[in-house]
Amino acid sequence: MPQQQKALIFPQKRANLKVGSRSIPSPGTRQLLVKIHSAVLNPVDYMIRNTGVFLTHYPVILGVDIAGIVEELVGEGVENFCKGDKVLAHGSFPIIDQGAFQQYALTVATLTAKIPSKQFFDSAATVPLGLDTAVVGLYGSLVILNGSSSVGSYSKRAIQLARFSGFDPVVTTAFPSNEDLVRDYGATHLFDWHLSGNQLVAAIGKVIDSPFRIVFDAISLPETQSVEWRLLAQNGIIVLTLPASVKEDEGKGHKTIYINGDPHLPYTHELFCNSWAMVETWLLEGIIQPNNHEILPNGLEGVIGGLERVGMGQVSGVKLVAHPQETQ
Repeated sequence: MPQQQKALIFPQKRANLKVGSRSIPSPGTRQLLVKIHSAVLNPVDYMIRNTGVFLTHYPVILGVDIAGIVEELVGEGVENFCKGDKVLAHGSFPIIDQGAFQQYALTVATLTAKIPSKQFFDSAATVPLGLDTAVVGLYGSLVILNGSSSVGSYSKRAIQLARFSGFDPVVTTAFPSNEDLVRDYGATHLFDWHLSGNQLVAAIGKVIDSPFRIVFDAISLPETQSVEWRLLAQNGIIVLTLPASVKEDEGKGHKTIYINGDPHLPYTHELFCNSWAMVETWLLEGIIQPNNHEILPNGLEGVIGGLERVGMGQVSGVKLVAHPQETQ
């Protein structure tokens, strides 16, 4: 195994991303070293790149969605994995050795799962962040705002887990061209994402005769939150992926919950360890289905242009996947 690797480095706040070289890390207790074959771009990567939010030090390797092969493991605290296993994992961009946009990364064994034999790296890599965000936000009726966009990978997992957990109905908004996609996820009702707030509330009211107990908002912008207050039942809950922009006392008993899909936090780790123990089974049984995806050219270099597309809203219904090993 080589001592150096190619990595997409974020050197300082608001600086340009650039491909450079760095040492390949060695795994510690309860860690695996994974040779990354597929890394997925997420809207949060673009947001961090542009604002520096969530970061306290540099340099940083962005990206958290990882799929690859176990290159090396440490025995203590690592169970059920062998060198050569195909795996997916939820990385951690604040920890430079655990970022996805490099050729080798460390993963936490309890946040890593084997990829079923009929799944591929590209599809498996679309799962981790979306799944973990949905897991922490769910657990009746449920409405999920924006079920098919790039951001909507969170919604996809929420839809799948909602149906698996017995929510009915499961209502979502999406582009009409993605209707078949979100219905495959498990949505019972679809409404056009282009509808204004008043139009959406009226359209939902025509077919759903009771307000919603839970709204999962994958976008969490002020304009989407304002619509959701009008859809909630008394004491209903809005699950947000960004901080609330409407005060709770304005919601007449309604509440907001800001969720963080980071499984590396001390207060979420136990929850995610339990769910990650089921990921291989959920993939095998089709309970969780990977996103449609588009492969970017030029290895890690392709991530730079891919993030610009994500930021400009040019990605819908697919996840962008980079192949770090193809980096020149």
